[in-house]
Amino acid sequence: MCLLDAVLEWTDTNIVCMASSHTATGHPLRAHGRLGAATGVEYAAQAMAVHGALLTPAQERQTHGYLTSVRGLTLHVDRLDDLAGPLRVSAERLSGDTRLILYQFQIHHENRCLLEGRASVVLDTLTL
Repeated sequence: MCLLDAVLEWTDTNIVCMASSHTATGHPLRAHGRLGAATGVEYAAQAMAVHGALLTPAQERQTHGYLTSVRGLTLHVDRLDDLAGPLRVSAERLSGDTRLILYQFQIHHENRCLLEGRASVVLDTLTL
């Protein structure tokens, strides 16, 4: 399931993506006829995964990451599917090493913040 449409910009510490899948009636995360705002965490997780892939040198093996914790999650809206136009998904790598990364993320629609929080990602759990 790929929810993101494009990477708009990225650096060693940040990524900004665009998504329009939130309006799809066949969205795989829709439940009870709606797409709740908490599903935005999956959009952020996918942006973090893309960021990790972009940072991995071509000659190195890609690692597997697992979202292990979401903290400080604030939902400023109830749902995402009633918003026309693309979402802007941003993630900033706050700290990390070869095993654990901490990101801060936000999802915006136009100039309005829809949700924000922090997430921990554990890498290559087979080596722990």
